Amino acid sequence: MPSTEKFDGFTQEERDAMKEHAKELKAAARRSPRSAKADGEADVRAKIAEMPDEDRVLAERLHELVKAVAPSLTPKLWYGMPAYAKDGKVLCFFQSAQKFKSRYATLGFNDVATLDDGVMWPTAFALVALTPEVEATITALLTRATA
Repeated sequence: MPSTEKFDGFTQEERDAMKEHAKELKAAARRSPRSAKADGEADVRAKIAEMPDEDRVLAERLHELVKAVAPSLTPKLWYGMPAYAKDGKVLCFFQSAQKFKSRYATLGFNDVATLDDGVMWPTAFALVALTPEVEATITALLTRATA
């Protein structure tokens, strides 16, 4: 029996993120490999500056933490979000609460981070504040992910 539920497709926010990703790919293709890290740094800082205050404060501190703990990661934009790549693949990213109208920001890790722990482990974390304890947890995750 056919489902009566209507599939509306992607939300406007999802469509906007995909458009941003297409622009990011075009910009990356035009850049030289030597300037990728500097250009990515500028792009990430500009995106963070556009965020509402609560998200901006979290993103700025997270950016500084990533740079201090994992300087080998390359900052870049990924679907319009600040992200950090290892060998060209996005290892982790920050998603502002405003991006998808959520009540919290998110720190996410992709499979390249290999944070495997048994048969089930978290890959995304809700962020509402960066306390010393939260920063210690993020530091441990980044250290493990970049080892």
